[in-house]
Amino acid sequence: MKKMLIFTTLLLIAQVTFAQDDKSKRPSPPAQARQTVGGKTVTIDYSQPSVKGRNVWDPAGKVAPAGQVWRTGANETTTIEFSDDVTLEGKPVTRGKYALFTIPDEKDWTIILNKTIKWGAFSYKQNEDVLRVTVPARKAPAFQKKFTIDITPNGVVSLAWADTKVDFNVK
Repeated sequence: MKKMLIFTTLLLIAQVTFAQDDKSKRPSPPAQARQTVGGKTVTIDYSQPSVKGRNVWDPAGKVAPAGQVWRTGANETTTIEFSDDVTLEGKPVTRGKYALFTIPDEKDWTIILNKTIKWGAFSYKQNEDVLRVTVPARKAPAFQKKFTIDITPNGVVSLAWADTKVDFNVK
């Protein structure tokens, strides 16, 4: 009986531990956008937060405050990886994997590639930026409950969440 209790307890602990490691069970599940653009593979790994009735762009908020560096998703830092050298909005970027940060604002967003990939944006340092470009923000054609990143075959990367959509080009 005692062995059965110990076995059951260990099994329960293993299940709880595994459930915590199952990222698909998170409120902001993991997602990936991947596309081949001109023979070069672009891969973006991110997590999808949901609006859940919040003003996600509130400058005083904690979700994706306007005018502040955002990890461009939830949970771990969003990453963007290029299989070969590319240009992003016409600026050269060496092949590799980068942290993808943004600074959302009402009219424009700053797209940031940073060489340091750590959890979230808490340890972000501007002096580690590889690239910064500013692109226009616009009203999304449809309200997006979950943050979504898409890449078209011609290299348009779209970030969409709530009522906002932002595009930038990778070639």
